[in-house]
Amino acid sequence: QVHLVESGGGSAQAGESLRLSCAAAGDADSRNCIAWFRQAPGKEREGVGVIYTGSGRTVYADSVKGRATISQDNAKKTVYLEMSSLKLEDTAVYYCAAAPSGCSLQSTLWYQAWGQGTQVTVSS
Repeated sequence: QVHLVESGGGSAQAGESLRLSCAAAGDADSRNCIAWFRQAPGKEREGVGVIYTGSGRTVYADSVKGRATISQDNAKKTVYLEMSSLKLEDTAVYYCAAAPSGCSLQSTLWYQAWGQGTQVTVSS
């Protein structure tokens, strides 16, 4: 079983940067990858990026490629999402999620554990 807690959300202006944290606890085999998803009001949850915790390999959605960086601190069991050049359309609740395998950004079904979410609001 995996327990995830996000932090670091808040308000930012367009063009600024923000870093979110996802602290993980629990079975390491159940968090072979940790992804970030986001959900804006009235929209479906969409994948932002994923990190394979063993190799550190990252994959990003086209919507954030070049603006998002996912990293991890293994000692702290924490995964970070740094977003730069924020846009109004980045406003959403951001969730981290853990999966033992699959790790697709196109489907939430692989992910067995989710954090509670953290709000990011970007204003002009």
